[in-house]
Amino acid sequence: MGGRVEVEREGALGWLVFDHPERRNAISVEMWRAIPGAVRALDEDPEVRVLVARGAGEAAFVSGADISEFERLRTGADAAAAYEATTAEAFEALSACEKPLVAMVHGFCVGGGMAVALAADLRYAADDAVFAIPAARLGLGYHASGVAALVALVGPAAAKEIFFTARRYGAEEARELGLVNAVFAKGNLEAEVRVRAQGIAAGAPLTLRSVKRVIRELSLDPGQRDEAAVRGSIRACFDSEDYQEGVRAFLEKREPKFQGR
Repeated sequence: MGGRVEVEREGALGWLVFDHPERRNAISVEMWRAIPGAVRALDEDPEVRVLVARGAGEAAFVSGADISEFERLRTGADAAAAYEATTAEAFEALSACEKPLVAMVHGFCVGGGMAVALAADLRYAADDAVFAIPAARLGLGYHASGVAALVALVGPAAAKEIFFTARRYGAEEARELGLVNAVFAKGNLEAEVRVRAQGIAAGAPLTLRSVKRVIRELSLDPGQRDEAAVRGSIRACFDSEDYQEGVRAFLEKREPKFQGR
């Protein structure tokens, strides 16, 4: 029983559920392998406009990678490299998702759970959320993309403190650092996230996709940016039926109905 990654659809919202409650939703190797396909299924579904990642149950978003597997799957340089390749594919799938990806965080968000949350575009937390990266207490090397994502959010000094001390940060402290966008009472978290996700889903899909692409390219060094892709994504917005609909709706003082084309 290595846990599951469930895909649920609810109108314009697609839910990515980490379901391994007996281990506080720690991600097993089977779950790492399942993430790319789960993300792809929602990203390619034309009815889904926004993805929301959450943990099953009440205890955790994701409490980390499943450490009980480490001796068997992550001991020795070759085994560690194979494991890292598997997790890298999962993080690349999350980061490359063209639709907005929201992390709904409650309880433990530790290690690999932090990396999953960092791969999302937005992070909303319950007031019981706990954040930590205990890599220094396990002696493992942390993948560069995860370090880069953390530095981009909180800056080098705060990222070093998070890694060096391996201590736990509460939800409000995480918000002050910039790790999360907002904090809500645990009982209100899902409702608040639904409101925000549905609001995003009401926007023009091509515009949302373009903004994600532009921000992604801006995070790269100038020489590595795909300027043609950026220009193409912007041009696609102006060439779309949705742009015409948005202008008409504004002039007619009504809500627009975007189709993603």
